[in-house]
Parts: sequence; C-alpha cells; structure tokens
Amino acid sequence: MANSAQARKRARQAENRRQHNNAQRSAYRTAMKKVTAAIEAGDAEAAKTSYAAAVPVMDRAAGRGLIAKNTISRYKSRLNTRIRSLA
Repeated sequence: MANSAQARKRARQAENRRQHNNAQRSAYRTAMKKVTAAIEAGDAEAAKTSYAAAVPVMDRAAGRGLIAKNTISRYKSRLNTRIRSLA
C-alpha cells in the first residue's frame, strides 16, 4: 500500500481512471453488441440506426486511447459491410 501522501493520491487517481475507463469500454462494447444483434435479426433499419449511434461512442473510445484507432476503424468497417449486405 502507498505510504506517502502523493503515492496515496496517485493510487486514488489511478482507481478513478480505471473505473472511468471500464465504463467507457463497456459503453462501446454495448454499442457494438446492439448493432450486431440488429444485423443478426435481419433488421436493416434498426442496424443502421444503432450503427449511427455506435460510431461516435466508438470514436470517442479510440480518441481517448481505450482501444487503438485502427482497431475501431476495422470494427466499424466490418459492421458497415454487414449492414450493407442486408439491403
């Protein structure tokens, strides 16, 4: 455990950041799951609307460094390809 005051503060900050990062990571994963569920249900309109809602969430996660930008770009591309194949 941290002994000095500054080490205790850093431990508090690290825990707060960890919880915040987990919440952000969960948000983009949930958004992706909603799009995938709509695609698997075969509902093109729901897939398009959920994709449109998911893109900013995913971009924010990439911008904050929670996941690599190329990885998010790949996910978006694959989801969009699956949505276009429904039409």
